Amino acid sequence: MIYVCPLSKLDETVVRVGARQLVSLLNAGTPMTRPSAILEHDHLLMAMHDIAEPQEGMTSPGEEHVRHLLKFAARWDRTRPLVINCYAGISRSTASAYIIASALSPKRDEAELATTLRQMSPSATPNPLLVAMADRVLGRGGRMVEAIKAIGRGAEAFEGTPFALKIDL
Repeated sequence: MIYVCPLSKLDETVVRVGARQLVSLLNAGTPMTRPSAILEHDHLLMAMHDIAEPQEGMTSPGEEHVRHLLKFAARWDRTRPLVINCYAGISRSTASAYIIASALSPKRDEAELATTLRQMSPSATPNPLLVAMADRVLGRGGRMVEAIKAIGRGAEAFEGTPFALKIDL
């Protein structure tokens, strides 16, 4: 199971679900303390801005971010939940949950997964640039991009409510 949450709910989410692995996607310099239950080598911290297209002076989500995310997810044994957070728990983290679920369940329909993501999180607005990079890396031929476009922008929210996304085994 993958759990997604905002930074403000990170500690309580990790404790509540018993996670031992964590992915954090934050702007460079955002203060963050790794929860004590997460060992350093079980934490992937990636610096990127939550932008939908490249902008001068900002770190765009890129192919290397996706490759690091997929490599980290590949070593997740799934015996305990994986937690993914970004600042608000709405865009970078929901995109990453969608990417990992797509990679680990390659036969799962991209549109069905996107619809499930929306059902679990009405505010989810997966970062389109991150999804586009993953679509290319995973060789999905635009299906991931189209599925996320189809669910549209999530409900307005300052931060998302923590939620779980099931991975097909």
